[in-house]
Amino acid sequence: MSLPHAILTALLEKPSSGLELTRRFDRSIGYFWPSTHQQIYRELGKLEQAGHIRVLPSAQRARGQKKEYEVLPAGREELAAWVSLAEDPRPVRDPLLLRMRAAAVVGAPGLAGELRRHLVLHQGQLAEYLEIERRDFPPERTADEDRLRHLVLRGGIDLETFWTGWLTRAIDDLEGSGRSGPEGGAGSGSADADAS
Repeated sequence: MSLPHAILTALLEKPSSGLELTRRFDRSIGYFWPSTHQQIYRELGKLEQAGHIRVLPSAQRARGQKKEYEVLPAGREELAAWVSLAEDPRPVRDPLLLRMRAAAVVGAPGLAGELRRHLVLHQGQLAEYLEIERRDFPPERTADEDRLRHLVLRGGIDLETFWTGWLTRAIDDLEGSGRSGPEGGAGSGSADADAS
């Protein structure tokens, strides 16, 4: 997914000013495609130059009045073409997993504490997603667009459920073994030394 396509999606859902768009990103699309406000404003300019969006006409634009954007037919066509593309899943690139692999070689006495910190963050995100689901997707909302949006949210809920479960098991395993990786450097035989 690219930021221009995320912006086209958001503007098709509701024409918005740049400021409104950045706020909506912070509450929805930004959960799975985070972008800075500067990136969003920059892409709005590029999309306008490409003829994919336009500033909505205003009877009399007052100084400082926000420009509101809408998607043009060319932008809708671009988004529809992108939606129909085949795209392979991206490999997971998570620094925490890489740091754990490195800790297996060099040790990391504070690793369990860092895993607990990540667990709290994922538990908070999971609680937030569940609250959005409760508030925005009651059982009576069954329109196709609602079902698709709910499926995206369910993906986030399932990912956070995975991470909270995995981190809980990892912490239990580390604390149960009394180790956070090899002690005293790069030696790989410390497991045998600990057992004696």
